[in-house]
Amino acid sequence: MTKAIKPLVQQTDVVLMGAGIMSATLGTILKEVNPGITIQIFEQFDTAGTESSDAWNNAGTGHAAFCELNYTPQKVDGTVDISKATKIAESFEVSREFWAYLVQNKYVPDPSKFIAATPHISFVWGIENVKFLKARYHAMQSSPLFSGMTYSEDREEIAKWAPIVMRGRGTKTPVAATRMEIGTDVNFGALTRGMIDHLNKKPGVTIHYNVEALDLDPDGKGGWDVFVKNRLSNEKGKVNTKFVFIGAGGATLHLLKRAEIDERKGYGGFPVGGLWLKCLNEKLINQHHAKVYGKASVGAPPMSVPHVDSRMIDGRKELLFGPFAGFSTKFLKNGSLMDLPKSIGVDNAIPMIFAGMKNMPLTKYLIDQVRQTPEQRHQALREYIPFTKQEDWELKEAGQRVQVIKKDKKKGGVLEFGTEIVVSSDGTVAALLGASPGASTAVSVMLGILPKCFPKESQSEVWKNKLRELAPSFGQSLSQNKDQLQETRQRTATILELNRNQY
Repeated sequence: MTKAIKPLVQQTDVVLMGAGIMSATLGTILKEVNPGITIQIFEQFDTAGTESSDAWNNAGTGHAAFCELNYTPQKVDGTVDISKATKIAESFEVSREFWAYLVQNKYVPDPSKFIAATPHISFVWGIENVKFLKARYHAMQSSPLFSGMTYSEDREEIAKWAPIVMRGRGTKTPVAATRMEIGTDVNFGALTRGMIDHLNKKPGVTIHYNVEALDLDPDGKGGWDVFVKNRLSNEKGKVNTKFVFIGAGGATLHLLKRAEIDERKGYGGFPVGGLWLKCLNEKLINQHHAKVYGKASVGAPPMSVPHVDSRMIDGRKELLFGPFAGFSTKFLKNGSLMDLPKSIGVDNAIPMIFAGMKNMPLTKYLIDQVRQTPEQRHQALREYIPFTKQEDWELKEAGQRVQVIKKDKKKGGVLEFGTEIVVSSDGTVAALLGASPGASTAVSVMLGILPKCFPKESQSEVWKNKLRELAPSFGQSLSQNKDQLQETRQRTATILELNRNQY
């Protein structure tokens, strides 16, 4: 059903472009620390959280770095670097604290609507991969964040953790797995819509659906004129604001380039699509309860790390495998084929060319993925579920991700596989670029921009006290404080009802 178009509010404190998880999180935080703040949200579709935030489009719902092997690279000397995994795990705990605050205050519905307890498992086979996983496990034991992790090379034990992964598997090849019992599955689409619905009830917040942000220009007074278009009537309008956050997923790069700030220069984007194999066999779906991650193929982007994934989507248990990467010049799943060509300009052409030249394995990988037949995709699936039948699965389109390309003094341009915030020097514009780990670290990312965009307010005791209430662990090192980590995990698990028997 098409939502009614609301009249534009000519003057507002904040404009949020896009109604995804990032804008929903930032809007909620700002309204908590300053109840009197006025906010307008512009969403070009008729529902919040329909692109990268949606459960079917999000490749890693519940990133906590427990099982994602790409977050723990192996060095030349064989040791494993867990620094990125540690940072992501700490950020995920902050997200849990914020979500617990939302539940406690009844800002979002029953937590079972958006989060479920789901063990996180890393699974590998082959001598070298087993050595890697063992080295990873031992490295991660140095941090209390991963102290609950279990390692096994015992086939019977692994079969108890993930029966469909071990059934029919040959016995000659060594296997290994790690398991984190406290893993979760998060439906970021449902969470986003819950926060947006809450914001919609707040005084001073206006949400515009089917309205697209087109441009933003400095107003000469330290603020911004934002130009928008009603996609139903094609009527255009303008509003003025003090601060703009661009959280429009793949559309962010275009809008950032429209902003007349020096910080936008040199940024480009490389779109990567995704495809799932969705299980149709209810018996198979009910036999698996975990997120089982393997090792990515050479050249694969982070969101294409293969996993056999149990998910709760709209109250129904689903089983997915993938994602398989694809290529499209669209920056959004519902975008335009001209998105990529239009994003290339004088300021970012050189970084994009150099990044492309230095990432030929990625290009080859994407070409190979696009050319895959249904039989080849099923063969990839059988590496993880050896006995499965092709007719038990159907192909489903996932979301689009735009990987960040930026200038580099030494390399000319580099392709970044992460989440990046671009903030203007005066703090009046902030934009979120990139993908993985994205949604799972949204709270830390949004809290991190406050001192840059609201420097004076962030130093006030009112804001500091409220922010500590929203996310007590933000800015602290949980990896160095075992007691605090244990306390916050127990508290949020109780509030989020993660101890319930979900299945």
